[in-house]
Amino acid sequence: MFLHKTNFLLRALFPRYTWRVPTREKVIYLTFDDGPIPEVTEFVLETLGQHRAQATFFCIGDNIRKHPGIYQLVQNGGHSIGNHTFNHLNGWKTDDQPYLENFRQCQQQLGVTTRLFRPPYGRARRSQAAEILKTHDVIMWDVLTGDFSQSLTPDVVLAKTLKYTEPGSILLFHDSLKAWPRMSYALPRVLDHFSEQGYRFERLPQTTPGS
Repeated sequence: MFLHKTNFLLRALFPRYTWRVPTREKVIYLTFDDGPIPEVTEFVLETLGQHRAQATFFCIGDNIRKHPGIYQLVQNGGHSIGNHTFNHLNGWKTDDQPYLENFRQCQQQLGVTTRLFRPPYGRARRSQAAEILKTHDVIMWDVLTGDFSQSLTPDVVLAKTLKYTEPGSILLFHDSLKAWPRMSYALPRVLDHFSEQGYRFERLPQTTPGS
């Protein structure tokens, strides 16, 4: 079980994390975790390009190492890049020193300056986050699409995403093989729906407003 919409309690418990971008403008922040992955990330980039949409990609360092050409395509698209650790570590199950070393290893692999970090699974110990917050913004999400869940149908993923998205929402999709059946269905329809309503899709800035 998980929450598609981040509630007030979670935001209050972790006020230093960025959950959404306060705005009244019709703007949505699409984010993608776990890439770059052949074909999947390329589909995302092509779909974004068709809608002139910008996004933020939280990349796994080891996937960049394995697929540098696809990573270059993400950069060429003008999208924001974020750190997602080198090996997709769960902070709750990892001691601080190896977790922070893995975070720094990813930062080196990125090859670009970024202040954006998202903990895999949304899980980091307070001690880990405290260290990372010295140099980075910890980016969470306002809407969890659920595209990673094999128990959800593509229609449900789409319906929940449309229901909960509002101005300033940070949406979490995955450019991963696991999410592919649901993400590939929902993403173009989300873009179509909100484009028709006059929304624009922007990348997260490298210095995010408080939320």
